[in-house]
Amino acid sequence: MVDEWRIDGFDEVRELGRGAQGRVVLARHAGSGTPVAIKYLSRAANVERLREEAVLLGRVSDPHVARLYRLVESEHGAALVMEAVNGVSLKRVLAEHGALGPEASLTVLKGSLLGLAAAHAAGVVHRDYKPANVVVQADGLSKLIDFGIAALEGGGDRSGTPAYMPPEQWRGEPATPAADVYAATCVFFECVTGRRPYEADNPVAMQALHLNAAVPVESVPEPLRNLLARGMAKDPTHRPWGAASFVAELEEAAVAAYGPGWETSGIRVLAGTAVALAALFPLVAAGITPAASVTAGAAASGAAGAAGASGAGAGAAGASGAAGASGAAGASGAAGVSSASGAGGSGILAGAGAKVAVAVAGTAVAASAGGVAVYAGMDDEPTPAARPVSATVAVQNQTLTDAPVAIQNAQYVQISGHRDPALQRRINQELRAPLDRVITWMRGNTKASVCGSRRSTLSTTAQIGLRGPALISVVYTPDVKFCAPADGMIPAGAVTIDLRNGRVLTADDVFRPSTLTPSGIRTLWTRLTSSNRYMWGPQGCRRIDSITPGEFAPNRTDSGPPTLGAAFTAFPTPDRFELNYSVFGSDCPRDRLTAPYAKVRDLLKPEFLALVEAESPTPRRT
Repeated sequence: MVDEWRIDGFDEVRELGRGAQGRVVLARHAGSGTPVAIKYLSRAANVERLREEAVLLGRVSDPHVARLYRLVESEHGAALVMEAVNGVSLKRVLAEHGALGPEASLTVLKGSLLGLAAAHAAGVVHRDYKPANVVVQADGLSKLIDFGIAALEGGGDRSGTPAYMPPEQWRGEPATPAADVYAATCVFFECVTGRRPYEADNPVAMQALHLNAAVPVESVPEPLRNLLARGMAKDPTHRPWGAASFVAELEEAAVAAYGPGWETSGIRVLAGTAVALAALFPLVAAGITPAASVTAGAAASGAAGAAGASGAGAGAAGASGAAGASGAAGASGAAGVSSASGAGGSGILAGAGAKVAVAVAGTAVAASAGGVAVYAGMDDEPTPAARPVSATVAVQNQTLTDAPVAIQNAQYVQISGHRDPALQRRINQELRAPLDRVITWMRGNTKASVCGSRRSTLSTTAQIGLRGPALISVVYTPDVKFCAPADGMIPAGAVTIDLRNGRVLTADDVFRPSTLTPSGIRTLWTRLTSSNRYMWGPQGCRRIDSITPGEFAPNRTDSGPPTLGAAFTAFPTPDRFELNYSVFGSDCPRDRLTAPYAKVRDLLKPEFLALVEAESPTPRRT
């Protein structure tokens, strides 16, 4: 019996949900007393699916997403040990309160999009976003839970919850971040109006509505209609490509319609609705967190919650600081496990009774002599202040509707795992900026009158150099095919970002002042080796003495983003320094000029070298 199986080192407090294949329990670590949520599945259940969920969830690290501690397998079945959150499901909030109003609905959507963006940056598509999988805490902030049918981007099938599935998911097409954007926008509509965007008596009729029915934009206030139309577009290429880009559109629309205090108002509404249901909070019901402290936490959030929400609420579930578990089990009765960012930092898994542990993100299976296999996440002890981030290459495919341009396999880099979610969003915007600049240029310079029925195409490759702990660097190489004969080279260049503050490093940050002079540039060129057959010099495309310091981009004096003209951009890697040359047109080929750091050390700023050479601490594992 699955009920007889208990993971060593945890004391079960109460059962939160039960189904045919397993159950969810609230438990406490025997050594520290920290609460956790444990999702048990019997051996007869799809343990392989649970293992896949653990591997996918192990890729995602964000305060808005359930945090996984470990997966444990035995002859009895399998179990996920996760953080627990003291809150109530958005499904229950909507059932009790109905429509939440624009500001609160926008707040829910923003928090969910931030969680989804973290998943997308790790290459994971949730595929089952719905109110039951969002938990609202006493501070008005929300968390995304249950990655039970998540898939890597490009995978997936027709599984999902019919009321929120996008057209492409109904058709069984490969999963993309745009699918989660659609589902999140459906839930946004439900928060604003108190009802789902489409209602039907059976799945066939529901599918027809999602595939063919008009987006019900007239049901929401006018300032929200464009968000709804964008997020629920039938064609996924007409939606924001991912959750991160949709957040920027949301914030712009929210400020324009409801003022800069919209998020504060939204948090207060959500905190009030959640606290009204405090008796349903798992930790409150179990007597672990007094209801009074939950109320105090909500009151405190009224004064300070806006700052936490705008940065992704990095920490607190109210003044109590307590964590808990969602009591909402899914259809199977064993799917409603969730997390909170406040549960870590106490080494709760140190004595979990497992004899073998490997990384969650790995795929190896380990078994001890006692028949127990454990997939352990990162140690939940405090992490060093400086640590590498996770950097992944995402891909955009989109046909522009306002210009004859097709974006095909355009790569760009995104990070996850940064300690400051708001700063992570800003860094990700800067990392996408080179691609966005090229898309903007092509949108404005590719005309239907010239192309006729043809389209110009854009693809990019992105190469990561440094990825922390202090800097991340990426070089982009575009491949443009114009619809008509043209001078077909467009630069994208490289970008290097300080992970401590999100600032793009300029040429002045990289080179000593003496290097950015005519004589210093000549010295630099003698130290660098060209990656092309072409060599810089009198026989090359440009004479060294004709290159000016102003061509090193970005410059501190730039009033806006770098132009699409000729530019030299630094691309530091762990073992060498590179200078990327990008030029508009084909007067000169693109070039990568490289040298070991030892060869150019005296030409680079010591502060820059210190960041490049910052030692990355080895992450600790359980």
